[in-house]
Amino acid sequence: MNAVHRALTTTSPPADPAHLPALCVADVEAAAERISAVVPPTPLEYCERLSALTGADVYLKREDLTRVRSYKLRGAYNVMAQLSSREREAGVVTASAGNHAQGVAYACRDMGVTGRIYVPTRTPKQKRDRIRAHGGAFVELIAVGDTFDAAAEAAADDVARTGATMVAPFDDARTAAGQGTIARELLAQLPSAPDLVLVPVGGGGCLAGIAAYLQTTSPRTSIVGVEPTGAASMAAALAAGGPVTLPDVDPFVDGTAVKRVGDIPYAVVSRLARDISLDSTSPVIVERHNDCRVTGQITMTQVDEGAVCTAMLDLYQNEGIIAEPAAALSVAALAGLPLVSGTTVVCVISGGNNDVSRYNEVIERSLVHRGLKHYFLVDFPQQPGALRRFLDQVLGPDDDITMFEYIKRNNREFGAALVGIELHAADTLQLILARLDASPLEVQRIAPGTPVFRYLI
Repeated sequence: MNAVHRALTTTSPPADPAHLPALCVADVEAAAERISAVVPPTPLEYCERLSALTGADVYLKREDLTRVRSYKLRGAYNVMAQLSSREREAGVVTASAGNHAQGVAYACRDMGVTGRIYVPTRTPKQKRDRIRAHGGAFVELIAVGDTFDAAAEAAADDVARTGATMVAPFDDARTAAGQGTIARELLAQLPSAPDLVLVPVGGGGCLAGIAAYLQTTSPRTSIVGVEPTGAASMAAALAAGGPVTLPDVDPFVDGTAVKRVGDIPYAVVSRLARDISLDSTSPVIVERHNDCRVTGQITMTQVDEGAVCTAMLDLYQNEGIIAEPAAALSVAALAGLPLVSGTTVVCVISGGNNDVSRYNEVIERSLVHRGLKHYFLVDFPQQPGALRRFLDQVLGPDDDITMFEYIKRNNREFGAALVGIELHAADTLQLILARLDASPLEVQRIAPGTPVFRYLI
């Protein structure tokens, strides 16, 4: 059962979009003016590799090149620039998975405002260090809970106790308007409007801001909101007719690991979308007819975390881009879309705050996703040459053992070992399995997705 269907069992009364703040082009234009001094336009780069792979003209919107290495500075600064003197004196509070926190921290130091920033305990060290560096003496960093939602609850309690001002990471029209300046920039950077824009989605603020701007200024541009399969909270909200709380999320794509999208982003997206599709195989409008683009639509799709890792590695090895997991969502989604040759596609690279210590896990998840890494429990007979026979009779000449952990047992004839195998090509797995079946060894494959497998990676 996927996250969307599981969430439908935990629905809350949906907020009425008609009673929530609207978001329009004027809000985005005003935000662009407020933040122009601290957020100069980020590059829009043509990507030859992805264009060749897809047949489309693929551009990368490099939000990883802002002062805080993510687009979150746009929304955070736009909110804080509108605070009254009284609100600034009371100080600010926010919750974040890491990137919004850096934007708030930067704004606090720039404006001389004190702030308390709540982050999940799982927030990568690199992000926590950058929050402190941007905020200096003006911010206090508080790690609490395993998820963003736990940190958000702690931040809300702080506001209730102290009267500080909340700077919401996504559930605020001002935050979303700041993120919408991405769309304003990319339209100015292209000779003509794009056919498709792919946007990573967590709480929904970036999607709402970009959609609000494009639906008015470029209504024929289609938008795809991309979520990780382990945290598809916007798709769940659209399916249920209102924001719902997922029972759990996979924290790996930390920038989008949100159990519940914001009421305001949901209201904006549901209000603007004339045709929302939840099925990534449906005909996303990315083709031309008589050189005239057909009317755009908003589509939601999900990407497996392993595919995200593969996209991260490809961006690093080919384009030299250090993309955090959430930033690679848009690129990872390209492979599943029915793109037509000659269309113009923009992938939002949302941030580059990735802890280098995570790359071992990134590589491992990518190998598993590509079918190149497998784990087995093998009972080896306790006799000379048992391992050598396994190597000779089971593995192919280009396959390799990447893990071998012997587990001692009282049985004198057999001993269990955890064996990790990296294959040269994914299609050789069936040969390996056939050889294992034909061998006298007792073998249990550890299937991906099982609790034991998740423990290994």
